[in-house]
Amino acid sequence: MVDVTVRGAGAFGLSVAYACALKGARVRVVDPAGVGGGASGGIVGALAPHVPENWNAKKAFQFAALDMGEAFWRGVEETGGVPSSYARTGRLQPIADDHARALAEARAVTAQMLWEGRYVWEVVAAPSDWAPVTPTGLVIHDTLTARMFPRHACASLAAAVQALGGTLATEAQDEGAVVWATGAAGLAALSAERGRMVGVAVKGQSARLAFDARDLPQIFADTVHVVPHADGTTAIGSTTEREFDAPDTTDDQLDAVLARALAAVPALADAPVIERWAGLRPRARTRSPMIGAWPDRPGHFIANGGFKIGFGIAPMIGQVMADLVLDGRDAIPDDFKPEASF
Repeated sequence: MVDVTVRGAGAFGLSVAYACALKGARVRVVDPAGVGGGASGGIVGALAPHVPENWNAKKAFQFAALDMGEAFWRGVEETGGVPSSYARTGRLQPIADDHARALAEARAVTAQMLWEGRYVWEVVAAPSDWAPVTPTGLVIHDTLTARMFPRHACASLAAAVQALGGTLATEAQDEGAVVWATGAAGLAALSAERGRMVGVAVKGQSARLAFDARDLPQIFADTVHVVPHADGTTAIGSTTEREFDAPDTTDDQLDAVLARALAAVPALADAPVIERWAGLRPRARTRSPMIGAWPDRPGHFIANGGFKIGFGIAPMIGQVMADLVLDGRDAIPDDFKPEASF
């Protein structure tokens, strides 16, 4: 007998399954594509916060999720015995001019309050060995940002779910409560069912370089994420494509992203490309995650719309969804509920 069926073995689905299993539920995760078969099988893994200003429910939710990241992923690894590659390594961003410096310094003050004194957003001199090109010689350094390799994280979560007695399947009937964490395909199905755009698939292309900066901060410059991973590679990403011909192929748009990364971070100049990746990320109509009870479908729930912040908020997604599904306790912000997108 199964208490909770989770459809989708990506960041959201596996996090919900893990949180439910921790509470003692018998869980089955079902995904025809297997663990990390969709967007969660990507390679970038930048767990970065929104800027610390204009605070709202979404930013507060994301901060809480990022804040609990270390304890969450440590628990996942200890439970399943498989490393997630998570590390809170921080982030550097270039400062272009005096105006940008003043803005960054103002945000340093608000970060002290909004990030509850546990992390800093500060203006510092750019390091000589690993830094983006910066006209002022200064960078923003924040200590809240973390990273992980998405495929490793999915494997770590899957192992933890199984260690807690959960099962994984490519096909199975619904049993118990059903959580739909079916990504871009799920948003397309919802849109077709409701006769209006509920969410869309956004294509992203990224690359991985043979460059070992595993203990160094990630860099965000010229709209490009440069993320050093624990395995001695560095990920570069990504494009944001609303229109595309093929969902899983790379092209000259990725070449342009790579060119911007190499121009922004000279240390990468001679690093060979060892992987090119493309996939579809689920973006709900409101741009916020879509989580909560499925309206007009008792016993069914939705966990979708992670888009670019799915892994970063996954710890909180799992927690609030397990509370809702198993205990009926609803701590989900109204802007995140399916009704907001429906």
